[in-house]
Amino acid sequence: MTDGPDARAARRRAVLRRRRAAVALVVVAVLAVGTYLPLTLLRPLAPAAASASTWEAPPQPDAALSFPAYGATAVEALGFDDSLTTSGDAQPRPIASISKVVTALVVLDAKPLAGGDGPSVTLSAADAALYDTYRAVDGKVVPMSAGTVLTERELLEVTLIESANNYATTLARWAFGSDEAFVAAASAWLAEHGLGQTTIVEPTGLSPRNTSTATDLVALGALALADPDVAAIVGTDETTVPGVGVIDNSNELLGLDGVKGIKTGTLDEAGACLLFAADQTVAGRTVTVVGVVLGGVDHDALDADVQRLLQSVTGQFRTVQLATRDDVWARYDLPWGASAQAVAAEDAEVLVWGDAAVTSSVETDEVGPAEAGSEVGTVRFDVEGDEVEVPLVLDAAIPEPGAWWRLTHPREVLGRGD
Repeated sequence: MTDGPDARAARRRAVLRRRRAAVALVVVAVLAVGTYLPLTLLRPLAPAAASASTWEAPPQPDAALSFPAYGATAVEALGFDDSLTTSGDAQPRPIASISKVVTALVVLDAKPLAGGDGPSVTLSAADAALYDTYRAVDGKVVPMSAGTVLTERELLEVTLIESANNYATTLARWAFGSDEAFVAAASAWLAEHGLGQTTIVEPTGLSPRNTSTATDLVALGALALADPDVAAIVGTDETTVPGVGVIDNSNELLGLDGVKGIKTGTLDEAGACLLFAADQTVAGRTVTVVGVVLGGVDHDALDADVQRLLQSVTGQFRTVQLATRDDVWARYDLPWGASAQAVAAEDAEVLVWGDAAVTSSVETDEVGPAEAGSEVGTVRFDVEGDEVEVPLVLDAAIPEPGAWWRLTHPREVLGRGD
């Protein structure tokens, strides 16, 4: 039986619908593939975070400073804020000729040498009379004659190196006009520099009312070293002054155990005193130590105590190895199986005093495919408030994932999964 026209038309319409559906499916498939492939093969991957390591500073071995058993002592390694260490009493004590360091700094504050020797000073009859005045009270003196012309530097040299009381007073009166004006200037200078436990009533130190504490004197010593003229003078072993002759430094330790100054002092009420500075070599680095010992019986015994103290100072230092090149500080594990480590780009170590606290923190970037040696973060060390930074780099390349991994991990690639 032959189909009628209606049946044939229905079959043609069904075939047409199937063809259209097939074409639609092909179009959808083509569109899907055309979209999916570029997305999965070309889409940038989400970066991965690192897992960081922890670090702990090595412990400090026990060490002790060899302090004298008398008077008052303080010592500090300059540049190491927590190194100031004291022994003995803390009240102001007579400081004898250490006073002359204050005198020199106060005079230079008012009349700086400005890189030269300063102005010339003609000694008067009143200046010359100071020789007999101080000799009568058994004070250290150096001859001076009226009419002698000396530079400001030369007056400072005789004051600090030979510790001549008559020259210290001449220097102060020349700079300020009177003893009272000098005392007022000294008080203002001490207040300005935070030396609130120091009192100066005259320029020589012969008065027991010139007093200070051991900690104030260590700060004074640091100020003396910071002044290039004073530092050079107190570190001079011997020099010749016109009209005076050869003068020798009263500090017998100068040149021993790295000692480079600063000032001796002797008075019945004060005992033997020494404000000192020394350069110590610690782990290949020069460290300047400033200290003071007050109240010694005599200078021979005090000098021996200072030497023992200085020798014990090196035991208070330690070198902390913060990082060694190629040390691993973090690790990256990428979803497609690649991995690399964040390693220190350089060595880093620090010299610390005593049990200084050292902490670390690691900061890393998120990374994707990257070349070996790419900087990916920083490890920061806090050393008693001072920061040391070491860059972190990749120890190996992180390659791109293969096409198959991209095609089979749409969630990772397209960011739709965990």
